[in-house]
Amino acid sequence: MSRLVDVDTDDTHDTHGSYCEAPGPIAPAPPAGAAEGPPYAECVLCREPTEYPESTKGATLCPVCAWQEAGRTACSG
Repeated sequence: MSRLVDVDTDDTHDTHGSYCEAPGPIAPAPPAGAAEGPPYAECVLCREPTEYPESTKGATLCPVCAWQEAGRTACSG
């Protein structure tokens, strides 16, 4: 009997195996590098790839720089 109150330590009810049973095979991590798809435009601030294709006109920003720029313009009141 366990020292904890009302803790059942009887393992006869375990019909599915161990709690820590490993899941099925894990897929390998994708290789590092550029994402698949069309060539992406570079961010005009940090030169990282953006989510926009190279054919996009105007100043393209990556998500990080776009978020930082939005914060700067919102607080410049």
